[in-house]
Amino acid sequence: MDRKITGCIVTYNNMRTVGKAISTVLSCTKDDFTLFVVDNGSTDGTVEFIRENFPSVTVIESGGNIGFGAGHNFIFDRLDSDYHAIINPDVILKDDIIGNMADYLDSHEDVGMLSPRILFPDGREQVLGKKIPLPHYLIASRLRGKKPGKILSDYAMLNCDMSQPVQIQNATGCFMFIRTSLFKSLGGFDERYFMYFEDCDLTREVNKISKVLYYPAATVYHEWGRESKKNFHLKAVQIKSMFKYYAKWGLSSK
Repeated sequence: MDRKITGCIVTYNNMRTVGKAISTVLSCTKDDFTLFVVDNGSTDGTVEFIRENFPSVTVIESGGNIGFGAGHNFIFDRLDSDYHAIINPDVILKDDIIGNMADYLDSHEDVGMLSPRILFPDGREQVLGKKIPLPHYLIASRLRGKKPGKILSDYAMLNCDMSQPVQIQNATGCFMFIRTSLFKSLGGFDERYFMYFEDCDLTREVNKISKVLYYPAATVYHEWGRESKKNFHLKAVQIKSMFKYYAKWGLSSK
């Protein structure tokens, strides 16, 4: 099938993980595929490493740490594809999920964006919110123990049948697969969020005019260090984004 797919990874000092992410994305993807890496001012040699080891990747330097959403938006003028993958620098692919997801969107015109199944590298399921991130859900997520309680289970839809595609209200930004025309028509990510909540925001924008589905037939392996739980500065950034999100959307569950 004649279709074109693009992907973008935004990096900021991700030297430790980005090589494996790029390698697996390129080796697994069989379609006509162009991968962009937008670097937000890394000082760890990331740019030089990628250019030396992955000459087929288009590396673009944003000129500073402009944030996650703005970094992904930085390549807007270069996107001429049918579908676009938003990829974290700490994910690993093990098969051609990009082609798989493109096949699904090819045959489901009412769906605008897909969110894959996401596992830790060792195969454990990641418990991620799939409903609108209301305060009680976020508190439960922050206070999670070894096993998710009732509120977190509800937030992650653990008690629902997730063996088939199902519409969700919240897709994680570690890997999103979207129709390029839709992504561009929405203006990409809302750049008011430096980092965090821009994925929740985009999901809601897509759901207003199309559908966002959890798509379990595609699996991504994600390192997910939950850095905001360990780093005070990132925690502050997350809280700031949370208030921006609620100022925009309110506290409604719809």
